[in-house]
Amino acid sequence: MSKRRNQHVVPHQDGWAVKPEDGRRASSIHETQREAIERGRAISQSQNSELIIHGRDGRIRERDTHGRDPYPPKG
Repeated sequence: MSKRRNQHVVPHQDGWAVKPEDGRRASSIHETQREAIERGRAISQSQNSELIIHGRDGRIRERDTHGRDPYPPKG
């Protein structure tokens, strides 16, 4: 089973990158943000982790959780 690591879609000099949380290198690089989101979503679904999508300014603009998300949320 894969280690559960959140995936981040972030701006990259060649377009958009999918990077694992605390990872130094991108796991994939894409021309468009949409392509990066699709790849990041596939990875996060297989790992039951969270996909965190950043905008061009680097700020988080969206989150997508895959796996065991408590419902209703605590707190």
